[in-house]
Amino acid sequence: MINVLINGCNGKMGMEVIEAVSANKNFEIICGVDIENTGKYVFPVYTNILDIKEKPDVIIDFSIPKATMNILEYAKQNHVPIVIATTGFSDEENKYINECSKLIPIFKSANMSYDINLMRKIVAEVAKALNNADIEIIESHHNRKVDSPSGTALLLADSINKELNNSKKYNFDRFSKREKRDKNEIGFSSIRGGNIVGEHTVSFFGKNETFEITHKAYSRKVFAEGALKGAEFLINKSSGFYTMDDILN
Repeated sequence: MINVLINGCNGKMGMEVIEAVSANKNFEIICGVDIENTGKYVFPVYTNILDIKEKPDVIIDFSIPKATMNILEYAKQNHVPIVIATTGFSDEENKYINECSKLIPIFKSANMSYDINLMRKIVAEVAKALNNADIEIIESHHNRKVDSPSGTALLLADSINKELNNSKKYNFDRFSKREKRDKNEIGFSSIRGGNIVGEHTVSFFGKNETFEITHKAYSRKVFAEGALKGAEFLINKSSGFYTMDDILN
């Protein structure tokens, strides 16, 4: 049995993880951490990491960057593996996460969906084959998402750029500058509305045709289930930085 601490347990994804754990006989939630203890769970919920009494085998984090940095300190001090599914980190925060992976096992992905990570590999291969195409990424999410572009959009772009020897630069804003499209850019467009779980399209525009690859998530369950796969993978691993690539491979 794998004992889990859920960071961000009151959030929508935190609740999805609770449901996923309840349906999985290999896991048990021993406590949660959030900004407020609503008293609605059978397990204890802490608002201060210094109050945590239980010793989890792994932490699953679906929160916000500030909360991730907070629980990361707990993970580091108590040598607990952590699955980070939060997005929107600054360069400095990402650097710190990488530094912490020298001390504890960290599994991090901007998107916990297996299919999205498969898509990441596919779009990199397509970009290499269609090396003269204009590349644009369109992502759509619910109206409560605060970061833009999504971490998944950046994940897809980074995979493409790595395959193309980092020759592309990212364009997040065409409103502020009046100039034609740079051939070596990847453009991003973000849509926010309603209760869209997550949609990502990578378009390769040629002179006479367009090739597009799209992924649509219909339920947040895919991300919760992916986080559990990451947690299972991380158990008994030595310190290091792990991603969905390690599961895919």
